[in-house]
Amino acid sequence: MNTLTPAQAWNEMRRGNQRFVDGKPRHPRQDVERRSELADAQTPHVALFGCSDSRLAAEIIFDKGLGDLFVVRNAGQVISDSVLGSLEYAVGVLHVPLIVVLGHDACGAVKAAIDSQSPDAPRLPVHINTIIEKIVPAVRRVGQPTADGHIDPETIDAAVVGREHLRDTVAELLERSELISDAVADGTLAIVGANYKLLEGRADADILVGALEPPQPTAPQVTPVP
Repeated sequence: MNTLTPAQAWNEMRRGNQRFVDGKPRHPRQDVERRSELADAQTPHVALFGCSDSRLAAEIIFDKGLGDLFVVRNAGQVISDSVLGSLEYAVGVLHVPLIVVLGHDACGAVKAAIDSQSPDAPRLPVHINTIIEKIVPAVRRVGQPTADGHIDPETIDAAVVGREHLRDTVAELLERSELISDAVADGTLAIVGANYKLLEGRADADILVGALEPPQPTAPQVTPVP
């Protein structure tokens, strides 16, 4: 059973990421003894939902070991039924106190969503398009569509789109999962929306939901970090 509070779990994640940034990772809990400890049960402290990008290996960038993170990933970190089910399992069965939703710069899915709005955009394969469509609303909020509805990709700041999409993802997670939103309201769960910088190796919190700072309002709220 988890004994960490949401704030303690996030502080542990921040410390691990700082070790990675500093080039001083400890590579904890990755030995034979740890493997044996986990053979019959798992008690991860954090559920991490992130992009499938090969440069975002969660246990590495947060300097974690076996059994520390319950990881769910897909291209562009877009919400789906399988993602919701996996995260509800982490919260309802494994009792994790924290969900980290992790975006990053130079995201291929974000770039594809931006490029898809140009007038001469090629048709995407159907399953790739299903992912991209979830990011397009953020593109259209950031961009300035012409009279015919198209957007010039050259005028779009991909970093701003990525941040907007991260906010959309956290909001959709709360809206679609009663189990997760109730846990946040009860104070047993918090959500951090973070952006990972590929060159620096740093994951910075952009969105905080729940009891990560002094007590928050009862109803879950998505609060961007200035």
